[in-house]
Amino acid sequence: MWFAEYLFLERSWAKDENTLKWGLQRLKDFPRPFWLALFVEGTRFTPAKLLEAQEYAVSQGLPAPRNVLIPRTKGFVSAVSVMGDFVPAIYDTTVIIPKDSPRPTMQRILKGQSSVVHVRMKRHAMTEMPESEEDVSKWCKDIFVAKDALLDKHLATGTFDEEIRPIGRPLKSLLVTLFWSCLLVVGAVEFFKWTRLLSTWQGVGFTAAGLALVTGVMHVFIMFSQSEHSSSARAARDRVKKG
Repeated sequence: MWFAEYLFLERSWAKDENTLKWGLQRLKDFPRPFWLALFVEGTRFTPAKLLEAQEYAVSQGLPAPRNVLIPRTKGFVSAVSVMGDFVPAIYDTTVIIPKDSPRPTMQRILKGQSSVVHVRMKRHAMTEMPESEEDVSKWCKDIFVAKDALLDKHLATGTFDEEIRPIGRPLKSLLVTLFWSCLLVVGAVEFFKWTRLLSTWQGVGFTAAGLALVTGVMHVFIMFSQSEHSSSARAARDRVKKG
């Protein structure tokens, strides 16, 4: 599966490369400061995808990853080649959930339950990047090898062993959340006043049934969106059982 997916991406890249570069070049005249997030692994991390990445690494003579996937560097290389003259730096970001903290699933977020997340960021000046595309690709792959070792260390010690800067709860995010919460509450109250749904028992029953249906559908979608419930994760568990 890994090899088929990898070859498909290779074939489609030739068609999309010029479009991507054109889009990135347009950011040069963007009127405001911006961040461009590149998810170089290209897909979410699951046990099945990790196993596929390890098999691919062995077949290519690459270091077998333990905590990350092998980066797909073509998009990253294009971004560096196009944006190198107007983007000052690259921030290498590593995110991990400590062992003693529950994962921040969508279900927990909707319930208002918090989780601890450790984020490590390292700045690399664009002027320090290699010049050739091959060297930029190798630089990115080496970053992921180092990232893999860093995650090994965190799993063993519970820390990145670097300066910790708690960011707290940003006031701006709190104000935005309060604003939208108030707007939704006021809108809901006015809607029920206008429709008079709550003025009769029939309307109350209809409203309750509608809320129950929406809640049930959301719960199903949330459960199936979790990586441990994906088909890839189930396939990995089946492989382990068959051993």
